[in-house]
Amino acid sequence: MMAVTAISIDNLLPAFPAIQARFGVVDPNSLQLLIYVYMIGFGTAQIVYGPLSDTYGRRSVLLAGLAIYVVGTGLAMVAPSFGWLLAARIIQGIGAASGRVLSTAIVRDRFAGREMASVMSLIMMVFLIVPMIAPAIGGAMLLFGSWVYVFVSMLVLAGILVIWFAWRMPETLHPEYRRPFSLAAVAQAVAITFRNRVAVGYATALGLLTGCIMGYVGSAQQVFDTGLYHLGGLFPLAFGLVAGAMGAATLVNARLVRRLGMRPLSHAGLSLFVVVAVGQVVAGLAYHGHPPLGLFLAILAANQFLISFAMPNFNALALQPLGEIAGTASSFLGFYTTILGAFCGFLIGHAFDGSVLPIGIGYALLGGLALAVVAWTERGRLFRGGVSG
Repeated sequence: MMAVTAISIDNLLPAFPAIQARFGVVDPNSLQLLIYVYMIGFGTAQIVYGPLSDTYGRRSVLLAGLAIYVVGTGLAMVAPSFGWLLAARIIQGIGAASGRVLSTAIVRDRFAGREMASVMSLIMMVFLIVPMIAPAIGGAMLLFGSWVYVFVSMLVLAGILVIWFAWRMPETLHPEYRRPFSLAAVAQAVAITFRNRVAVGYATALGLLTGCIMGYVGSAQQVFDTGLYHLGGLFPLAFGLVAGAMGAATLVNARLVRRLGMRPLSHAGLSLFVVVAVGQVVAGLAYHGHPPLGLFLAILAANQFLISFAMPNFNALALQPLGEIAGTASSFLGFYTTILGAFCGFLIGHAFDGSVLPIGIGYALLGGLALAVVAWTERGRLFRGGVSG
């Protein structure tokens, strides 16, 4: 289900020029709204799915979310205007949000501690490997003659997932953890979640790092294709190379986290990420915002590699103390991290000025803030391990 989110974002990037031409979009930066409005729907709807799944179970709520996603995809395919297309993207995001909340809740239902972090890394690896091929799929769909076929590929994937989940997925919510659906019960779970220093701290850090990813993704098509390096048909290859670094890191993390623990591994990854991000800014300034493509790709891939040691572990650490309210906790923390990430990503992406500096500066600032938040969360005691982390 995490693949739906990844393909819904990255599959569309090669179609930006065609969509711009079809709807007469004047400002190329406005095309980034196709990413960010999706994330708004994706983030906001998470508030609903968690409490519903704590009452009615994970399986039925997940299938309902997939049905909403299918509706949004169909509306996008017949969009008569750019505004209609943006609205359809919001509906797509609302439907896909079920996967973000419930995949995390399902993992928390079945695992805890370092085992949970390991499984979370494998799920994140799927989320990150899909971008390696998604732009290429989007580009291949364009060969059929229309950007509409990009949404056809999304519809096919959603249909496969509906069939697979309906046939294969069991219910994972323990009967003793079912909670009545009431505003009082939801408010109680939210209060428990946001009173927990570890949950709030790591969710905030995760949101800031998500902002780095969203800023890069939102401006990637302009950086690699139309606005800076003019790679044309090689854009999916450059994008896939960077995504490949993230996928490799999550696989390594899944193996190392059982032995080293979530905190030492994620704290080291974040610290090095900040160092490399500062180097990214220095390289950008040295070449007046236009470093050689090979250098830019190498630094960017290194940073994406390092960030992948932090994000899945931060997600697991935020949920670790909230097992009895995993659905609601995953819902509200997911809402918080997604909206924070989308807002920060929009600021980075919309600042695109024909150079790589907005991405580098955004990475350095958000990474530094995330490191400060983690230090606050751990009361200054970084890199320490433990039985569960």
